Amino acid sequence: MISIPSNEDAQYQEYILQGVSRTFALTIPQLPTALRHVIGNAYLLCRITDTIEDDNALSIEQTRQLSEMFIEVVSGNISAEKFTDELFPLLSDHTIPAEHELIKNTPSVIRVTHSFNATQRMALERCVRIMGKGMAAYQATETLDGLKDLTAMNQYCYYVAGVVGEMLTELFCDYSAKISQNKATLMKLAVSFGQGLQMTNILKDIWEDRKRGACWLPQDIFLEEGFSLNELQDGYSDIRFQKGLGELIGIAKNHLQNALTYTCLIPTEEKGIRRFCLWALGMAVLTLNKINQHRDFTESTQVKITRSSVKATIFTTSILAGNNWALNQLLTISSRNLPDSNYQVKNNEIISHGC
Repeated sequence: MISIPSNEDAQYQEYILQGVSRTFALTIPQLPTALRHVIGNAYLLCRITDTIEDDNALSIEQTRQLSEMFIEVVSGNISAEKFTDELFPLLSDHTIPAEHELIKNTPSVIRVTHSFNATQRMALERCVRIMGKGMAAYQATETLDGLKDLTAMNQYCYYVAGVVGEMLTELFCDYSAKISQNKATLMKLAVSFGQGLQMTNILKDIWEDRKRGACWLPQDIFLEEGFSLNELQDGYSDIRFQKGLGELIGIAKNHLQNALTYTCLIPTEEKGIRRFCLWALGMAVLTLNKINQHRDFTESTQVKITRSSVKATIFTTSILAGNNWALNQLLTISSRNLPDSNYQVKNNEIISHGC
């Protein structure tokens, strides 16, 4: 059943985006009008899902139940008001004020969700379902010892970001028949795109995640360097750990190269969609460079990219948005100091290990 959101609902969506994500508040307005509204709403749905997973005051069982409840809310089987009444009183100070407000106003967000066409709603519902179930499952296994291996990290990245890439691709293809001509290839690359962005976030947030009892790094990558993640301590720098970081930086770089391939498959006349992709890609490359230059960093602020760097990235990629050759040259130059990985990435799969 399609609902009709009020003007206030649409205005609230634009307002709250500014509070919960400066990055997406910057990139979403670049999209064509026909996509801006649905992708802004999709981001808010993902943010609500993430808030459920991220608040440490919730027990594992509460997280699972609330995640499943929100999946049903998005599908239209449970009222958003009931969900808000359940979750809002349980939120702790760990959840930022803007997210408190977002949870309180979930009914407004959902009225917008339920106004979209069937293809759009199906894409959003699938994303929230996979993300919610996947993140809740991983939260149950959170430990400072890290994830078992790179395969487990890849799966986690899929639940958090790869599935978002698939959702965006579904929305892009619904918007444009020309984009849809490359749908099969785009869907594979979308997962890799998402993984590159999420790996960058994981590397940047290593120390903040540890403070809340989580580590999303793969044990096997560091064991190959003779280092066990359970030896990791705040403010502790070990050359073996730094070598492991270098390997992960190289893998992330490979995924971001796939991200550019994805972007170049978007028709050149769709510069808004290209900017949306390129700005995220450019900021991820800048962040990887900062991490690589300071592998001994002990908090994310030490590898945070500057506003001037962000402005330069936006300016440069916007000028070059329609030129595939120039964009490839730009990525080559901007990632030239990043390490290569022994792992070869094709689309979203690691296909071989080099010697």
